[in-house]
Amino acid sequence: MAILSVKNLRMYYTTQAGEVKAVDGLTFNLDQQEVLGIAGESGCGKSSLASTLLKLLPSNAQIKEGEISVDGVDLMKMKDADVRRNVRWTKIAMVPQGAMNSLNPVFRVGDQITEAITVHSDVSKSEAKSRTESLLRLVGIDPSRYRHYPHEFSGGMKQRAMIAMALALNPKVLIADEPTTALDVIVQAGIIKLLLSVKDEFHTGVILISHDLALVAQMSDTTAIMYAGKFVEYGDSKEVYGSALHPYTLGLLGAFADIRKPKEVLTSVPGSPPDLINPPTGCRFNPRCPYAEDVCRTEEPPLTEVMKDHSVACHMWKEVRAQRGGTA
Repeated sequence: MAILSVKNLRMYYTTQAGEVKAVDGLTFNLDQQEVLGIAGESGCGKSSLASTLLKLLPSNAQIKEGEISVDGVDLMKMKDADVRRNVRWTKIAMVPQGAMNSLNPVFRVGDQITEAITVHSDVSKSEAKSRTESLLRLVGIDPSRYRHYPHEFSGGMKQRAMIAMALALNPKVLIADEPTTALDVIVQAGIIKLLLSVKDEFHTGVILISHDLALVAQMSDTTAIMYAGKFVEYGDSKEVYGSALHPYTLGLLGAFADIRKPKEVLTSVPGSPPDLINPPTGCRFNPRCPYAEDVCRTEEPPLTEVMKDHSVACHMWKEVRAQRGGTA
């Protein structure tokens, strides 16, 4: 059963130049203990989607249409103040991008986690402190560090502390936005292991947002490739990575080295992401696509399931599969 259901979600930023279509018609579900990985270039709308799901938006952002249901609660029918009090932390929480810099430098780390518990639940300060110590232990931090300040924590410890804070009230959905950025590979491995253990222990659904395709492939049950505010490929991670059907996905995969294959020249996606105020007509990827035909420039391809657990938004997916050695 889906604990997060999103339907036709659109969120635009209003600027002097026009509306930036950052999230433009996304539909997906997230089940308990499922990890959904969302990958794509900078500026494609990944972090904007995370903020939209929490209704944590700046004053110039507006949800134009769509549905967001978390654990049976329809967020779109709630006032922002009610979402802030009754949904964030308790039903959906986020480890934000740049989490290492999200802790307040003048307050003790333990007090910051305890405050999140006391503000959003009816428990005593002593109960909240005990809960905080248990969370610190869970994420691999000695509870004796409760009274330490953020500057006394390493980067990896700060990241773990932010994960502990996000788990303070046992949310049903955890959004991890670039959780391993700026960490060395050993610490990254520890964070990945921690997130997977949290998913299993708390039966939490996880949305992992990352530029790192290898990380998304390793952690995710389902992968969504995002481009210009839309999902262009979506499905079982093994299918998406093993049998990619969208030219943009192929371009991203071609830019990563595979240590299991012979040495080869890496490829790149030509051009730049489009202007989301005036995106290209038809398929938004068509100006950069080597497979583009006239239909791609005039008709927007819907995200369509073309095989079991594998959907793609591309008019030319059969040609892509044939060129890769599949059946047209």
